[in-house]
Amino acid sequence: MPSPATLAPVRRRLRAYVRLVRLDRPVGIWLLLWPPMWSLWLAAGGWPPTDLLAIFVAGVVLMRSAGCAINDYADRDLDRHIARTQDRPLACGEIPPRDALWVTAVLLALAFGLAWQLPRLTLLLAFPAALLAVTYPFAKRFHHMPQVHLGLAFAWSVPMAISALTETWPHAWGWLAFAATVAWVVAYDTLYAMADRQEDLQAGNRSTAILLGRMDVPAVALLHGAFLGGMALVGLRLELGAAYYAGLAAAAALAARQLHAVRDRKPERCFQAFKNNAWVGGAIWVGIVLDAL
Repeated sequence: MPSPATLAPVRRRLRAYVRLVRLDRPVGIWLLLWPPMWSLWLAAGGWPPTDLLAIFVAGVVLMRSAGCAINDYADRDLDRHIARTQDRPLACGEIPPRDALWVTAVLLALAFGLAWQLPRLTLLLAFPAALLAVTYPFAKRFHHMPQVHLGLAFAWSVPMAISALTETWPHAWGWLAFAATVAWVVAYDTLYAMADRQEDLQAGNRSTAILLGRMDVPAVALLHGAFLGGMALVGLRLELGAAYYAGLAAAAALAARQLHAVRDRKPERCFQAFKNNAWVGGAIWVGIVLDAL
């Protein structure tokens, strides 16, 4: 058997690839997972088919991992200038840039393999989803609203999930949930950008946090309000019950806590507020599940 000394470089290399696709930081998986979970449960009126659920969970992990790999490829030079990202595998030279492209390609191919098992409409919707995912990392070089680009990419799972279950275009409530999800993603990714604002300015990055300046916190509050209001309207259209609105109330309380935490705009608090949104999405999902019982 190979000695521990022989295996050590292999383990280091594998750990670098795990960090490249952020499997060691699962918060992004949860943030991407919640919108299709809401959509599947709402469209099914209860527990969705297990095989469909498995496809979407696996697809979320693959697409999030692919997005992280292409993001690190796009930002490999910029990440060296930001304290929070300068130890990423491409930024510090642990992995060559071409490997990130190969990883992205393989993960996208696997994700399309899953999408091939879904209805034709959902498969067609997978193409713009992939395009949004691979172009988002480059958006910050061209405009100050890459968070909107990310919002569209993450929210695209809503019509995909609904179409996978119903084999038709989403009804009005589905597009309302899509728009609400875009607002939510822009809100929490603005918090993420607030954590890096000063270093992004020095590195030449663009973000909504830079664009909004001192209006960042009020804007995040408005976006959270639009998100929660939109999801409340979804509940009215689908005639959901008290458990659903209790979930929304819990999400609203978490959002209010985030806004209080970032009032002084300290980077570490902004980053923690960003991560707290995984609980926001979970609170809404729990409300949906309980309402369907």
